[in-house]
Amino acid sequence: MPQPQDRPRRRGFKLFVLLLGAICLGGLPYYTEPMAERVRSPLHPWLKSSGYIGQSAGLLALAIFLFLWLYPARKKFRWLAFTGTIARWLDVHVLAALALPLLVAIHAAWRFEGLIGLGFWSMMVVWCSGLAGRYIYARIPRSKAGVELTIEEIGTQRKALLADIAGWSGLDANLIETTLAAGQAPPARRGILGTLRSMVADDLARRRATRALRRLWRARGPRRRKDDRRMLEVMLRLGRREMALAQQARMLDATHDVFRYWHVLHRPVAIAALLAVLIHVAVVVALGATWLW
Repeated sequence: MPQPQDRPRRRGFKLFVLLLGAICLGGLPYYTEPMAERVRSPLHPWLKSSGYIGQSAGLLALAIFLFLWLYPARKKFRWLAFTGTIARWLDVHVLAALALPLLVAIHAAWRFEGLIGLGFWSMMVVWCSGLAGRYIYARIPRSKAGVELTIEEIGTQRKALLADIAGWSGLDANLIETTLAAGQAPPARRGILGTLRSMVADDLARRRATRALRRLWRARGPRRRKDDRRMLEVMLRLGRREMALAQQARMLDATHDVFRYWHVLHRPVAIAALLAVLIHVAVVVALGATWLW
């Protein structure tokens, strides 16, 4: 669950993405022209790959791509704990990576051929792999500091959440537990695909159980107090958290297996993408296709 201190960072990310979107929309007439016509456009010195905006986007994309490699270093070296928790690092890692496709597309002037295309598509493979890894990582229950919870700690948190839901809603705790238990999909089948299917099924079942909990709340009678909507939102948020913990505890071993497979595949792909990007930069610098020098 995002913390209040994360909001400025996320707001800044949204503004940055809006800026990139504005550049893409403003340059749409240029990006849709054939190459022979682009050179005559007044936007060409700005939006071409070696132009002021195009190459600035490329340099920023390179800086972000290199920055992303600091996250594995933070996980590996404990003495870097003073730089922030692993959970905070992961949040920044994900936000930075999400902006990369737009930055690279602007740098490539929305043409993905040659070395630029090699760097872009290799980066996109890593980007898609990262999204999958983030989805799997979120299925491993952790504390706010990013430390994995034990089964006992999960059980303690679930009991506390059920008590909080009962306190906020006034519903019977046993009834709440029975309703939320409907958010548990059948046990996961072994294998990567079976585990991933169970994860998606858990997500869908959690939504159905949340709707059932909402109906229980509304069945208690009409609500007239101003605080009722806030109470309902808090109750549903706690309910989703309780169901997520129950599902994660049930799937913990299978999730760990899938995450290990993901690590084995993600790292070499990321290294290959890094090499492709560095080769692209080296060739560009060697050819002098830059406004920097």
